[in-house]
This record gives sequence, C-alpha cells and structure tokens, in this order.
Amino acid sequence: MSGAALGLEIVFVFFLALFLLHRYGDFKKQHRLVIIGTLLAWYLCFLIVFILPLDVSTTIYNRCKHAAANSSPPENSNITGMYATANPVPSQHPCFKPWSYIPDGIMPIFWRVVYWTSQFLTWILLPFMQSYARSGGFSITGKIKTALIENAIYYGTYLLIFGAFLIYVAVNPHLHLEWNQLQTIGIAAANTWGLFLLVLLLGYGLVEIPRSYWNGAKRGYLLMKTYFKAAKLMTEKADAEENLEDAMEEVRKVNESIKYNHPLRKCVDTILKKCPTEYQEKMGRNMDDYEDFDEKHNIYPSEKSLVKLHKQVIYSVQRHRRTQVQWQILLEQAFYLEDVAKNETSATRQFVHTFQSPEPENRFIQYFYNPTFEWYWECLLRPWFYKILAVVLSIFSVIVVWSECTFFSTTPVLSLFAVFIQLAEKTYNYIYIEIACFLSIFFLSICVYSTVFRIRVFNYYYLASHHQTDAYSLLFSGMLFCRLTPPLCLNFLGLTHMDSSISHKNTQPTAYTSIMGSMKVLSFIADGFYIYYPMLVVILCIATYFSLGTRCLNLLGFQQFMGDDDMTSDLVNEGKELIRKEKRKKQRQEEGENRRREWKERYGHTREDSTRNRNIHTDQKESNFSDVNTNRSAFKYTRANNRTERDRIELLQDAEPLDFNAETFTDDPLESESGRYQPGGRYLSMSRSDIFNDV
Repeated sequence: MSGAALGLEIVFVFFLALFLLHRYGDFKKQHRLVIIGTLLAWYLCFLIVFILPLDVSTTIYNRCKHAAANSSPPENSNITGMYATANPVPSQHPCFKPWSYIPDGIMPIFWRVVYWTSQFLTWILLPFMQSYARSGGFSITGKIKTALIENAIYYGTYLLIFGAFLIYVAVNPHLHLEWNQLQTIGIAAANTWGLFLLVLLLGYGLVEIPRSYWNGAKRGYLLMKTYFKAAKLMTEKADAEENLEDAMEEVRKVNESIKYNHPLRKCVDTILKKCPTEYQEKMGRNMDDYEDFDEKHNIYPSEKSLVKLHKQVIYSVQRHRRTQVQWQILLEQAFYLEDVAKNETSATRQFVHTFQSPEPENRFIQYFYNPTFEWYWECLLRPWFYKILAVVLSIFSVIVVWSECTFFSTTPVLSLFAVFIQLAEKTYNYIYIEIACFLSIFFLSICVYSTVFRIRVFNYYYLASHHQTDAYSLLFSGMLFCRLTPPLCLNFLGLTHMDSSISHKNTQPTAYTSIMGSMKVLSFIADGFYIYYPMLVVILCIATYFSLGTRCLNLLGFQQFMGDDDMTSDLVNEGKELIRKEKRKKQRQEEGENRRREWKERYGHTREDSTRNRNIHTDQKESNFSDVNTNRSAFKYTRANNRTERDRIELLQDAEPLDFNAETFTDDPLESESGRYQPGGRYLSMSRSDIFNDV
C-alpha cells in the first residue's frame, strides 16, 4: 500500500474538481485556457487539503521511528540506563507503518511542485488570463496587449515593493540575506495576505453554515426567502434585458453603417456572432450587402470603439443568459416549496406535485423515492435532520473558535485539535489520526470555500451554478483558492501543534512545513501576527451572528433579507405575486397542451378513415370511366370534395377550445409580441390602471 493512498486521492480529487467546475462553468462555450487554468487552480487547492492528513500520519510515524532509534541501547552493553528512557516508546504500541505511509523523499518534492505551481497561477498567470478574458479585442495580439496594459500597475506594485526591500537589505550592513531567506520572506508575505483574508471568510462561515441548516428546517422561512429572491432577481432580470437591448441597438447602428467592403467589417461580424440568434436574424434581414461605403460623407466608428462595444456585448449576453436560467431555477424551487407546504397537512401521506418534471426520472429513483417516501422525508425527516446537522456543525464551530484563541498555549495544551491528535499519537492509531485531521481541515475548508462561492461583488464576481459563471469569476475564484489554501493549512497545523514554531519542540516537522522555511527570519510575523491575529475570528463570529454586515448593507441601499424590516416584507409580497403569476401561466400552458392532446386522440382516427375512403373512391372512379374528359372532370370533382373534407378534418384536429379565463386572449403572434392586447380584450390605451402591474 506504499504510496497507493496518495495515488488514489490524486485521482479522486481531480474528478471532484472537474465535477464542481462542470457545475459552475460551461465547457462548450468558454475558452479552453480558462477551463484549464481554473481546473488546475481548484485541483491543486483541493489536493493540498486532502493530502495533508497523510503527511501528518507519515510524520508521526517518522517521529516514532526516530525516537525508537535514539532510545535503543548500544550493542553488547549492560547499561539499561537513562538514555533509553529519555524518549520512551511504549512497548505495547510498537512503531508500525500506517496503511497510507508515503516513502521518504516523495512528500517534499510533491509539496514543492504543488505550492509553487499554485503561487505562479495566483500571482502571475490567472490575473493575466482575467484581463485577457475580459478584453474585447478581435485578435490574440490585441487581447494580450490589453492584458499587459491592465496588469502593468498590478505587477509594477509588487516589483516596486520587492525592489525597495532589496535596496534596504543592500544598504543595511547588519542584514545578510541568502536566497533561502529571501524565499522564506516571499512565502511569509503571501501567507500573511492570505491569513488576513482567511480569518474574515472563516468568521463568516463558522456562523452562517450552521445557521443556514437550522433555517433550512423552517419551511416558512425558506419560502419567504425564496419570494424575496424572486423580487430581487426580477429587478436584475429586467435590468439585464434593458442592457442587452441597449447593446443590440448599438450593434444595429454599427451594422447598418459599416458595409461589407469596409476594413472594419470583420470586427462587426465578430460582434454579430456573439449576439443572440434572434438579433442576428433581425440584423441580417435589414442589411444591404450591395451598398458600398463612402469615407467622405459618413462618419464611421473607430476600432477602439468597436473593441469597447465587443466587450459590452459579451458582458450583456452573459448576464442576460444567466438571469434567465436563474429565474427558471428559482421558479422551480418556489413551486416545490409551495408543494411541501401544501403536503404537510395531507392525510394520505402521499407527496403530490403541482407540476410534473419534464425529464423522466430513473427507474431506480422512482422505485425507492416514491411519493410516500418523499412525503416522509420532506415533511417529517428532513427538518429534524437539518436541525441535528446544525447542532453538530455548531459544536464544530465552537471548537474551532476556542482552538483559534488558545492554540499558542503549549503548557497546558488548550487547543482541542491538539489534544485529540496528541491522544491518538500516544497510541499510534493512524486511522484515527487521519480521520480526525481530515474532518478538521475539511470543516475549515468548507467554512472558507463556501464563503467564496456565496459572496458576490456586484456583477464583477459571482459564482452561479448550472453553467452560468463567466470566465472572469472562474479565474478570480481560482486566484482566491490558491491564496487561501496555504495559510489555511498552516493554521490547521498550528491548531494541532504539528508546527514546531507553535509547539516550540525540537521534533521532526511535516513535509509541508519544511518547504515553508523557518519564520525566524521575520520574528514579528511568526511570533506576533500568526499567533494573535486569528483571535479576531471571535469578533467576526459575533458580528455575523447579529447580522451586522447585513444590516449595514441594508442601510446603504443594498436590500438584504431581514425578517423584521418593512422593505423586506414589501419585497416578499412582490415576489409572492410574481410567483403566483408565473404559476398560473404555467398551469394554463399545461392545460392547453392537455386539451390539444385530447383533441388529437379523439379526432385523429377520423382523419385516417377519411383518407382511406378518399383513396377507395378515387380508384373506383378511375376504373369505371374510360373517357378522358369524363374521367378528368370526375377526378377534379373527387379532389375538390376530398380537399373540402380534408380541410374540415384538419380544422377540427387543430382546433382548441378558447380559454375565456386566461389573461391573454389572442392567438396572433404579432399581437402577442407587441403586447398591445390586454386581459379582457382591452387595449393598452383603454387599461391605464394595469400598466405598472409588472414593474
């Protein structure tokens, strides 16, 4: 099994990162370099989290082996004395290799490759790819030029700071730094920045994750929050549609002004390819390819303005597509929560859906997840399961907060993570050590990474599921993961006292700690910032518990869901009305489809019988009459009668009873698109009271 566990986890983590990226990204539409860069960043960060417990168990075994070698007496010696008992190894627990033991020399090389690759991604490659992805250039050279210009200030700041530091070291005669020390300073600077952001995200996740599961057990709470989201998303959806219309209007003007033989026509064609299909068809119909351009009489846009327009079109189309998909997903979620609320009082204990899923379910799922099981799970078991899970996660959060405030104490050991690991180390229970380490670092990672997936910086950074995340947000998330994971692992090793700079013991460090170098070069960071800054997590947890950040955003005009706020109640009522309208609209569509299906089933055989009788009647006429003129007139007469009957049958088949209760009473697509016809047969000019119902 030597090294087998490492290989299995490497493969498993790769598919895990690929699955998450497939959920948020779009492999078909996004650039391959964006997918590869984001996948590599996520993969390396998840790999560090999963492999670190193996490094801990291997280090504990090496310590045991080293202590056993030092405590064994010399050969042919009668001395049983004091050296053998200086570092005793319990005889009942001999040093044996763990099942996941990794041979010497592999882990240092592995960590060095993973760490420096992730740092290269987060500080150099991914920022450049971000600017490249957002660029509106029409060629690779133009995009690279734009990316270099945008990152000039970004890279120049780091070079200025590093150059000033080198000048200070060269001038000061008391400082003599070698290459290893410079490398350690660079690592310490990166980890300091990451630890600063790590504590902020961790303080939010430690409270919000247990609270989200506790609130998930409240049906009324989830439904009200869904209504609130619907009202906000409708506003964002309308704004996205307006921005798309403005962008398409600019494209239409450019398309009409720049003709086929203009030098910039290729740029316009590139912009048109990024537009939705319906807009491409409209612009294609209005274009005259035979009209030449005239440089003297017309004013044409410059290439720079076309680059800006190209960037605007890409952003508008992506945002419009994302809001449309999110709106459909939110509608399904709201319909399902309303079904759960209705089925809670069901006497039959059979879960009944208002709308059936359009996709056929798997037979295995249909057999086990039947309506009875679904009712018990959704109405009885799931709330209790969420409450128990919330309590367990709350206990974990309390342990993390306590350990973050006391992990610097070595005598006595107050950090609970360190207590658990040291108890397992005494018995050399490697399975328990790996499970305890994995659960601890996995919980810390969930608290931090889930906050990264939840936060939203206006419309510039937003991780949207169902393949709706843009390239800029994917790359930005990869940058955050690469900057947060190394300090997260160092913080975990400090909580468990596996870091010698925290435990102050002369023991063999882990392979991960060894590549970070000794922080004694910067003692004010190693003994000050790394020790006392994590205590700030207590203040952040208190602020998150009382929703201070949410209240501040609400005061600034960014509406957040708060149960005791009047604006929240208004938005909830507005979202409830929107969901009710969409539900009624979907019900009418399903009723229309059912009626159309019934008419086809009822009158479909009539058309087949009429067609069969028509063929028999035609054959009889052709065989009975031999005269050409008489035969021709009879044939015409038969075709005319049959055509009339066929039209009547098709009319009956395609007919559909009119729904006089529907809000929109029209079958004309032109009137439907123009929106002039209103409920009850009233036009817009005759119904002024209902103009702003959907605003």
